[in-house]
Amino acid sequence: MTDKLPVPDPIAQQHSDKLMQIIQQRIAEQGGKITFAEYMQCCLYTPGLGYYSAGSHKLGEQGDFTTAPEISSLFSKTLANHIKDVFTQLNEANILEFGAGSGTMAVDILKELELKSSLPNRYYIIEASADLRERQYKHIEKSLPHLCGRIIWLEQLPENFVGVILANEVCDAMPVHCLHFSNDHVYERYIEYQAGQFQWCNGPLSNTDLASHAEIVKGIVDNNDTISEVNLAAKAWLSSLADKLTRGAIFIIDYGYPQSDYYHPQRSQGTLMCYYQHRGHSNPLILQGLQDLTAHVDFTSLAQVAIDSGLDVDGFQSQADFLLAGGITELSLNNEHTDELTLFSQSTEIKRLTLPSQMGETFKALTISRGLNSPLVRCQLGDRRYSL
Repeated sequence: MTDKLPVPDPIAQQHSDKLMQIIQQRIAEQGGKITFAEYMQCCLYTPGLGYYSAGSHKLGEQGDFTTAPEISSLFSKTLANHIKDVFTQLNEANILEFGAGSGTMAVDILKELELKSSLPNRYYIIEASADLRERQYKHIEKSLPHLCGRIIWLEQLPENFVGVILANEVCDAMPVHCLHFSNDHVYERYIEYQAGQFQWCNGPLSNTDLASHAEIVKGIVDNNDTISEVNLAAKAWLSSLADKLTRGAIFIIDYGYPQSDYYHPQRSQGTLMCYYQHRGHSNPLILQGLQDLTAHVDFTSLAQVAIDSGLDVDGFQSQADFLLAGGITELSLNNEHTDELTLFSQSTEIKRLTLPSQMGETFKALTISRGLNSPLVRCQLGDRRYSL
């Protein structure tokens, strides 16, 4: 499949070659191999060269992927309804968004909350890409100049946060460890550089957290030969959010499964995927810095972290149920002056966001909270917490 991928132009190839040299040096310094998590970290986040740290255009038709907020403003407007449900239970209200992309979701959420007289005191954004931070600022300044003072970019989590934390397609971009379960043994998959190319190799587990998680997975995969991923970074990230969240809710929306489905035999080769110019393939050892690397989310692990951290798990829904509960269909009909072409366009967008064959079933929404007096009723429509 990779032989059908577009060939990078000379400038892009030079960019990738520089990153390859850095990774080769890292491998040599560590005795001949590095964990896949470290390799993925280098590919995505090396300053100035990593996929998310360099200046290439990643979102939309000219990029490598399109997110739900880019598909339709109805996604963000619906999310605003969920946010308002939380705000009604708080004396002060703020929003913290991770990985804000082009800034489209922030703009659409703020517009909708302004219509509902429910604006947050502050809208914080944590963004790893300097290029995207600049795009976000320009988009927000152009679209909502009167609200620019409420938007603050942060380098780290705020203390004693009260409000709503948003993570749409964030966890899937965190570096994952790769494990190989074979004949009642478990190995970690490392990356080495041999014969002029990066290659996989097996080795011992690199830390104790992987060992404890591997014991859980072994009970699920039984003796089936299985390759899969473990996202320790996502678990540590959620634990850090729990330390900072005083009152409010966290909405995690991403593609993934509960643990029993994540490690199902039909996914015995794992969930790791690569995207280059809207083409998906499964080889992460090429196009360093030029392609997106992702893995599906194990929502059971995140729910367990939440519980262990003293948070409440309020709901686990398909994206379709989450959006329908948030009133996406009502939002599309609210404007009586909408013309037929716009209605048709919105109908197409809703189908793409909610149909099982599109994003509706693949993507899930995990809702977590602390200190709320009343349950978040919308999160009980199609609730699948029983599957976690």
